[in-house]
Amino acid sequence: MNTKPSNFSSVWADLREVSFSQGFLDAGGVRTRFISSGSPDKPLLLLLHGVGGHAEAYSRNFGAHGEHFWTVAIDLLGHGWTDKPPIDYQLPDYAGHVLNVLKALDRSKAHISGESIGGWVASHLAVHHPEVVDRLVLNTAAGWTAHPEVMARLKSISAQAASDPSWERIRARLEFLMYDKSKVCDDLIETRRAIYAQPGFAENMKRVMCLQEMDLRRKNMITEAQYRSIRSPSLVVWTSHDPTATPEEGKQIADMIPGSQYVVMNECGHWPQYENAAEFNRLHIDFLLGR
Repeated sequence: MNTKPSNFSSVWADLREVSFSQGFLDAGGVRTRFISSGSPDKPLLLLLHGVGGHAEAYSRNFGAHGEHFWTVAIDLLGHGWTDKPPIDYQLPDYAGHVLNVLKALDRSKAHISGESIGGWVASHLAVHHPEVVDRLVLNTAAGWTAHPEVMARLKSISAQAASDPSWERIRARLEFLMYDKSKVCDDLIETRRAIYAQPGFAENMKRVMCLQEMDLRRKNMITEAQYRSIRSPSLVVWTSHDPTATPEEGKQIADMIPGSQYVVMNECGHWPQYENAAEFNRLHIDFLLGR
């Protein structure tokens, strides 16, 4: 009798027919975990996840993107299985880490696509290090808005999940990201639970969440003038049900970046690349290829 759950899914099932590698590289002395697909003879696409996240945020994108790009998703500094130095994680720290990742990959520039805080880091790079950014994708990106209620909720559920990495706490943290809560599968929960259960992770989460403090957040935010200075071809992806900012606020970012494209994906929350991978892969690849 077939008793498989109707909504069964797995991070590894997403990669079942994908040629990929997982490993660690030395990025300026930081042991940095990555997942990659495609081959190094293709243009480099660097994928940057959100706060509290990890490279598996892109598990449903490696196959399609690996056909066109050397696709590399990293665990950001202080996240996942990457080293976690005892610092307050601000934008220059994340950006410096990404620059060292590029050096470790022996590349001078890349297409950079970031989700949430990954988009904030990508914006920072496009403003302060434009020479390393080929095409830019900001996917439900942080860095423009500062809503106290959103910041407080994100800080609270993240701290709870890190201090008590139980099944239900981790599920609640992941459900915050999704429009369709059923897409938080058991395998994704266990993937994140193992990361959050690392020794010292609760203390590290306090440092990671420093950008949810208003004074520090405002110090790191991207200004209108900075957005207007971006010259990389840019795509801003937003969603109908993003829990951090409205589509109108996403449109504000797109309107500030000269010549940028803007798209809203319906019935998605904070992870459109996961919730509707087919649509995201299509529009994302079309943009990156200049179609």
